[in-house]
Amino acid sequence: VQLQAYGGGLVQAGGSLRLSCQASGRTDSTYAMVWFRQAPGKEREFVAAIPWSGSTSYSDSVKGRFTISRDNAKDMGYLQMNSLKPEDTAVYYCAFRYGSTWAEHYVVDYWGKGTQVTVSS
Repeated sequence: VQLQAYGGGLVQAGGSLRLSCQASGRTDSTYAMVWFRQAPGKEREFVAAIPWSGSTSYSDSVKGRFTISRDNAKDMGYLQMNSLKPEDTAVYYCAFRYGSTWAEHYVVDYWGKGTQVTVSS
């Protein structure tokens, strides 16, 4: 499976961005699409996930501001980010895990290369 994330950029605090992730390859099974991020000098952290069932989960830091969604017919995942804060600045990665559910202790099967999001104050 290959993952291509795009849509990052520079935005002012309070603004919005929409990240997209295109999955290709062996996507003919159920899978979860997950977003992580890594800020400079920090460990990579979970942001949001949407399993095949569509039941979403979010980290506390983005809950209420970010919305994850997917289009199974197109093998696309999306992360709508509103009310962005400078602390949201990071490289955002989309990830893929086979299966019909998601839990934060699960191991990701595939990673995308990431897209930079920079929020200026």
